[in-house]
Amino acid sequence: MEKPRDNFSGNDDCVSDIVIEEYLVESKESASHVQLACSKHYCAFPLNGNELCIWNSKNPSSQLLRGHHQSITAVTFGNKMNPLLICSASQDYVIMWNLDECKENVVQGLIPRGIVIGTLLGKVLCLRFSPDDQIVAVCAGNKISMLDIENQSILVELEGHLGRVTAVEFCTWQANIVISVSEDRSFKVWDHCKGSLIYSSSVLTAYPLLRLFINEELKQLVTGCADGQLWIFSLIEGHHYRCVTRIDLRKKRDSFCTKKVKSGLCSQLEESQLSSTNEVDKEGKTEVTFPVLTLEHCDLSLNLCSECEFFSSESTTCLWIGSSTGLFIFNLANFELEAFLHYKDFRSLSIKIAGSCAIMNKTIDHKVFCLLTSLFGNKIAILKIDVAALVSSQQCSDVGKNLSVLASSCVLPTSPLYFGIVEKRSTKPASKKQSAVWNIIKDQPLVFHNKVRSSGYACAPHVTMFSLKTSMKNDSKRSSKCKNNYKCKEYPLENSLPVKLSKQIAVAHKPTAVCCLQYSGDGQRLACGLANHLLLVFDANLKGTPAVFSGHDGAVSSVGWSHDRKWLASASQDGTLRIWSVRSTELTLFLGKGMFSKPIQFVQFYYIDSFILLSSGPEFQLLKYHIDTCKDEIKRYKQKSKFKPVCRFSMTNAVEITSLSAVNDFYSYIVFTAGRNRTLEIFDLNAGCSAALIPDAHSRPVHQICQNKGSPYMAQQSEAYNLFITTAIGDGIKLWDLRTLRCERRFEGHPNRCYPCGVSFGPCGQYIARGAEDRSAYVYEMGSSTYSHKLAGHTDTVTGVAFNPSAPQIFRAGIQTSLAQARSSLSHTLIRIPTCSQTS
Repeated sequence: MEKPRDNFSGNDDCVSDIVIEEYLVESKESASHVQLACSKHYCAFPLNGNELCIWNSKNPSSQLLRGHHQSITAVTFGNKMNPLLICSASQDYVIMWNLDECKENVVQGLIPRGIVIGTLLGKVLCLRFSPDDQIVAVCAGNKISMLDIENQSILVELEGHLGRVTAVEFCTWQANIVISVSEDRSFKVWDHCKGSLIYSSSVLTAYPLLRLFINEELKQLVTGCADGQLWIFSLIEGHHYRCVTRIDLRKKRDSFCTKKVKSGLCSQLEESQLSSTNEVDKEGKTEVTFPVLTLEHCDLSLNLCSECEFFSSESTTCLWIGSSTGLFIFNLANFELEAFLHYKDFRSLSIKIAGSCAIMNKTIDHKVFCLLTSLFGNKIAILKIDVAALVSSQQCSDVGKNLSVLASSCVLPTSPLYFGIVEKRSTKPASKKQSAVWNIIKDQPLVFHNKVRSSGYACAPHVTMFSLKTSMKNDSKRSSKCKNNYKCKEYPLENSLPVKLSKQIAVAHKPTAVCCLQYSGDGQRLACGLANHLLLVFDANLKGTPAVFSGHDGAVSSVGWSHDRKWLASASQDGTLRIWSVRSTELTLFLGKGMFSKPIQFVQFYYIDSFILLSSGPEFQLLKYHIDTCKDEIKRYKQKSKFKPVCRFSMTNAVEITSLSAVNDFYSYIVFTAGRNRTLEIFDLNAGCSAALIPDAHSRPVHQICQNKGSPYMAQQSEAYNLFITTAIGDGIKLWDLRTLRCERRFEGHPNRCYPCGVSFGPCGQYIARGAEDRSAYVYEMGSSTYSHKLAGHTDTVTGVAFNPSAPQIFRAGIQTSLAQARSSLSHTLIRIPTCSQTS
């Protein structure tokens, strides 16, 4: 009997009306472990064994289609809505139904009948229509039969799996390609037109693979197994079906709940609900495993990223994951959960543990219908889920704090940055003696007679007096060189990334690690901090002898260029900070060991060279400095440069700062910090306080934060400057948006388990480079979670990477290092990449 619709609220009033049980029926025979089907307005499932029930969401009613003599084991809908086809399979028949014709037959008082397109194929576990609805793939046993609907015949049989085939999918952008998964724990790629095997994966896991999903937008293959593991592979041509990442649903769910508790969302996820996530209770009982019962596209275009237009196009890359205990909304861009629905959290829900599941891939007024069958009983239920309410109840309410890297308001008088602005704008007052002279002597010509011609010595000099001398010989080359060096050219976006190694030079006589690297703002020079206590500055094309800055007693851990490219700031493990003159390689400012309680980890110029920003222990400090440029040969060793502490900030809970980042190329009030407790904290120096806290940003402490600072040679959208990336050992790269305080994309594929490998943002904002432990550097495109280029040539771990802000160049550094140059050509344009690998 059909049960009338009821509203079922969970343990909290805030989640009421998220789930409504629209339909409930009890079958004479269990429909567990049966492939169910959902279309835009229809749900199809077997009833009483051999009857096919069609439920219509427009006018909630059911229709029975009879034709099978044995129990139905699989049901699927066609891809076209006109006509809408449905196929059902049992051990005796495979029947194709036209729903429009079935409706007409019912109106005329006739019995609806389907077309038998296959007989005695065995127990069918999965059915799937081709994109044009001309072919049906039937998975029976360890083979796949391709049935021609028009001729009711078998076109080809695909054999090769060692276990029962559990799922099959057609590739929408390659009509001849089908992909299948099996209980043999592997997936295979077939050309069903030729009947040949294209690719066979290795054994992925110890559990059978149950479901399969192909994402056309990202060109990815997602497969789920019986223990709740998701495997994601790239289907992009040339990637050779490489594994992008592996996901554990149980860990993702536990991490998701933990973040919501720390974010203060306990009203949406009450303690009783969160207790269900810790499924090992005091009595030692464990919860049911997480078999992946269904994978379906999730339409969240109107729910996610409503505050972020920059990522609105990627908000649809989400996936419904149906399991025995609940439903998950999984983001394929950042590999994180957006929301989850636990059946036990709703007291009056009829089915607590599902045996089969199907869900609609389109929302209707922000709602979807989900079809469930009971694992241990004979109940079948249809749920209406309010997706907008579900996601909003579990999303962080911190979105919309109006944080922006670009300064949108004036500096407040109470801001620590106001001190630097006043210093910069104030002019040196004239002395009393000088002002008195100017009051006495008037500004007039040397000869005061009107009829006598003045000599003109008191007049302002003409500009032509200081014009360049162009008549000198052998000077044309020098002037041309200077002109080219300082000419601001637009960053060449049409060039491709270079991948070929062309030049290599050693930076040290012995193997020495490069601890840090940074390009100057004009891209003409590259600073490298070495473990042998030296700081080297190279020309961008690696020509000539590098400038050597010596004086540190420990490894140079951080280096930063000034905006005017005249000064270099360096910090070392010896606990000192030094500022150098780039032109003379001389020390101009020294901060000793006794000034800081712990070694300085990061140092940089800040607020367009107004301050020095550094981190030491659990705090970062803002220093105002003055560099004396006067030359006194007698007192040249006496330091006249000065500094003054302005303010200091500590991270929450006083944890040690592991990374620091701020913009110096333009005015910005935002400072990003990462702590030893795996949190990210954003400080607003205009307000002089902490502005946001992101707990558990990575599974391990973040060792580098890199902002999208852009380049003087490349203009980007203003929203793009709010993007920043973080990286941690063994936890990949995450792309964050300051406006949403959430991870928008995750980049995987590079091996990194032991060493803190560096990461860098491209000046055009389209690429990310990352070092790795397999002696290679990886380059990622912003729209893909897997790497697009792998730059080999090293003989040791690549620990540092840097993009040239003025040209398509990447510098790479390893543990034992030399400098190399790679190049490639496109349209006769030479592109050079300085790289770094181990000496032989």
